[in-house]
Amino acid sequence: MVLTVSMVFLFGLVLCFLLRSKSLGYGSAFIAVMFGFYLASTGAAGPVNDLTTAVVNAIDNL
Repeated sequence: MVLTVSMVFLFGLVLCFLLRSKSLGYGSAFIAVMFGFYLASTGAAGPVNDLTTAVVNAIDNL
């Protein structure tokens, strides 16, 4: 669990820097996929899914 959370932090940090520097390419896509993969295996997966569902439902109700 500790390794997973630290990998989520690492990939999230790298993805943030890549997005801010606007250097998007194949490397950025790999970082984004790995960030999602590690995020899905943490305890944050449930709240992220709930937030996504709430946003989709809110947009649908507009």
